[in-house]
Amino acid sequence: MQRRKTPEAVHTWSMMLKALRAIRYLALPPILEQGLGDSDFRVLDVLLDKGPMPVNALGPEVDLNPGSVSVAVDRLYKKGLVSRVESESDRRVRTVSLTEKGRRVFAPIFRQHAVLIKRAFQDVSPEEQRQMEEVLKRIGRRAEELGGREGHR
Repeated sequence: MQRRKTPEAVHTWSMMLKALRAIRYLALPPILEQGLGDSDFRVLDVLLDKGPMPVNALGPEVDLNPGSVSVAVDRLYKKGLVSRVESESDRRVRTVSLTEKGRRVFAPIFRQHAVLIKRAFQDVSPEEQRQMEEVLKRIGRRAEELGGREGHR
C-alpha cells in the first residue's frame, strides 16, 4: 500500500490556478459573445450586487487599477449600461450606478454565467463548497497579511 505524500503548498497553488483557468475558459466566451469584456463583467457584477459606488471604491472591488476601471466605466457608460454622477461636494468623486438598461442587459448574462459556474461545481457537495470557501478565505487573509508586512501591496 502506497502512502500519499503530504501536499506541497506550491502544488496546491498550481492546482488552484489550473482550476481557475479551466473555469475562466468555460465562463468567459459567453460573456465575450455578449459584447462585454472580463473587466466589464466584473464591474457590472459588483454594481448589481452592491449597488452604486464611487469609481475609486469600485477599482479594488474588481481588482483593476484606477486607469483600467475608468476605461471600463467609460465603455459601459457609452453602451448605456451605467451612469456616472459627480459629487456636488467633491467633483473628483464620481458615483457609478447600473442603469435600468444595464440591469435588463446584464441580468440574463449573469444568470447564464451562474448556470455555467454551478455546472462546474456539480461534483462538489455544499459542505465541500463551504469548506473550500473557508480555506480560501484563510489563505487569502494570510497572503494579504504577508504582502502588507513585506510591502508588496
